[in-house]
Amino acid sequence: MKGLALGVDLGGTNARAAVVDRATGEIVASHKEPLHERGPEAVVATVVHALGQAAGAAGIAPASAGRVGVGVAGQVLGATGVVMNAPNLGWRDVAFGALLEKALGVPVRVANDLSVAAWGEKRFGAARGIEDVVLVFVGSGVGSGLILGGRLHDGAQGVAGELGHIKVRLPRPGFTPRRCGCGQLGCLEAYTSGVNVAARVREEIAAGAATRVLELAEGDLARVTASVVEEAHALGDAYAVALWDEVSELLGLAVANLVTLLNPARLILGGGVLLGAPRLAALTLRRFDDAVSRSATRGLTVERAWLGDDAGVIGAAVLE
Repeated sequence: MKGLALGVDLGGTNARAAVVDRATGEIVASHKEPLHERGPEAVVATVVHALGQAAGAAGIAPASAGRVGVGVAGQVLGATGVVMNAPNLGWRDVAFGALLEKALGVPVRVANDLSVAAWGEKRFGAARGIEDVVLVFVGSGVGSGLILGGRLHDGAQGVAGELGHIKVRLPRPGFTPRRCGCGQLGCLEAYTSGVNVAARVREEIAAGAATRVLELAEGDLARVTASVVEEAHALGDAYAVALWDEVSELLGLAVANLVTLLNPARLILGGGVLLGAPRLAALTLRRFDDAVSRSATRGLTVERAWLGDDAGVIGAAVLE
């Protein structure tokens, strides 16, 4: 077991466990389980089963691991293993690390999913050999992972890098910003994530917005996604053009400010929305370039994430 590590990528709908070669980052075996129930005890049982399946396929026992690393789509309180807020799971202040440790009988390290993805890219992907890195993912949610001075930067309470929860809209008389899954108003994620973009478009179509998006979704509101908006944009649909202008401006400014503040050597972009909507990505990079401090871009390189969906589970397995 010395050369192998166990990692878990825990999202809002699935738990994926993997056995990873510590030296190469190669996934030796993996297993994905759907989350039929999202209560903490049920999720622990699902994770334990997924780990057992992955470990069994690799010919090892989960209990033989020195430690299990877990990346969670939520805010994690430092090294305590407490998940303070995981909107997709409906969790608030859940001692998930302790519950999983009790079930497995081995130490468990819990961290934010994008922090572990950044660490995976640092060890084996697009950030290998780079000491100062900002990773930004735009998918069902929005977030970032930070590598500063060669180390994962979690912040004093473990919630550094929560780019999706910076505020981009503030309440004012006659205007209430969109509510984010975190419970607050006006977050970047509420305006730019795939889930929230789709929800907004459905609302506006239902309210009478003139657009070809519904036609492209075959008349089914449930099939409206960011990818369909991207398709409408390619056709010159005025609604989609205006929406992508707004979303790209918000994303571009947020990423530009992050790079200006932290001065990384590499910016890594990933997530299903950015990688699956090239027109939106190009607009976002254009807005980024317009807004970022020129001194912060000296020597900066921009890369797509290399490890894709594997980054989180690999990074979780080899967390230090």
